[in-house]
Amino acid sequence: MKRTKKADIYTESLELHRKHKGKIEVYSKVPVKNRKDLSLAYTPGVAEVCREIHRNKDLAYKYTLKANTIAIVTDGSRVLSLGNIGGYAAIPVMEGKALLFKKLAGIDAFPLCFERYHLEFADDIRNIAPVFGGIALEDIAAPRCFELEESLQDIGIPVMHDDQHGTAVVVLAALINACKVTNKKFEDLNIVVSGAGAAGYAITRMLKCIGYKPGLCSSVNDIIVCDRNGIIHRRRDGLYANKYKFIISEETNKTGRTGSLADALREADVCIGVSVPGIITPSMIRSMNKDPIIFALAHPTPEILPGDALQAGAAIVGTGRNDYPNQINYALAFPGIFRGALDARATRISDEMKVAAAHALADFVKRPRHDRILPAILNRRVVSAVAEAVRNAAVESGCARDIG
Repeated sequence: MKRTKKADIYTESLELHRKHKGKIEVYSKVPVKNRKDLSLAYTPGVAEVCREIHRNKDLAYKYTLKANTIAIVTDGSRVLSLGNIGGYAAIPVMEGKALLFKKLAGIDAFPLCFERYHLEFADDIRNIAPVFGGIALEDIAAPRCFELEESLQDIGIPVMHDDQHGTAVVVLAALINACKVTNKKFEDLNIVVSGAGAAGYAITRMLKCIGYKPGLCSSVNDIIVCDRNGIIHRRRDGLYANKYKFIISEETNKTGRTGSLADALREADVCIGVSVPGIITPSMIRSMNKDPIIFALAHPTPEILPGDALQAGAAIVGTGRNDYPNQINYALAFPGIFRGALDARATRISDEMKVAAAHALADFVKRPRHDRILPAILNRRVVSAVAEAVRNAAVESGCARDIG
């Protein structure tokens, strides 16, 4: 039987991981060749470093790995499209994230994979904060990811759930440039979001400026959000059991539309899919306004294949995959966001920093086209541009720490 390209990728990836026993390692920055080296790097010399930090804990940024190190924290409850596979099975993905941090942004990152979520999870993360300059929450299922991130905003270092905010930043950047190509006005857009999980919630909040300072960002005309039960609207039963869907119901769907995803998409300008494969059909796209914009981001199989969407009349199609044009992936955002946050010694990642990151990404593409609305993920100049914008926004929003 002829092997498929996908099967080859899976087989080769398995062999790569077996051969190297993972993708990252720790190495020494200093020599340890003799007793003098050991005395400087460890005892007795290191005692003076400890005394200095004990007098002023912010000096950990000056004397230790803290200034350039991120913890990638997960409970393995929502890994890719694999679902709740737990901490052990999440390790390869977190290693890959660490690899991107290092290769793209020069940040040292280490996976911390918990086997399950528990009531003290936030306390666990608080207690590891002294070592790290930032915390990247990863692949944690909604609504726990919202609650966890909110509870950690006061620990003195940036904490960001990439599935939420990294995705939202890249979607905003892609939408800004898609509007330039299609001559649509951002403020006039009627958008449908398929999926009310971590990414769907954050995308909706950013595009509608929910919770953002007045004037910080432009809001689209309206958004309708759909979950597995259809359109979220104020009169729907059960919303009070999930405060995040309740927030969505209060802030979106101005006309009170009800029904299915197909009902929501009629006369919409944009569809953003962060849900499940194959849920969008060509007939749904044909029911949208002229030159619709489709971001089908379910991974690895999108809500609709680009060829089918284009044939149905879509003007621009983006997916999360790198084998199609217009890859919309949070890997475009998180290296630069954390690089900028670390450079600013930021205490948190503010809304201003996220909006700045989105505009830096959009501006990086000087001449957007139907098949190129975002830069390439592996372009290190992108990281530098985003980092600079985020660092400046951190200073302006009062999130930067001056430690001398």
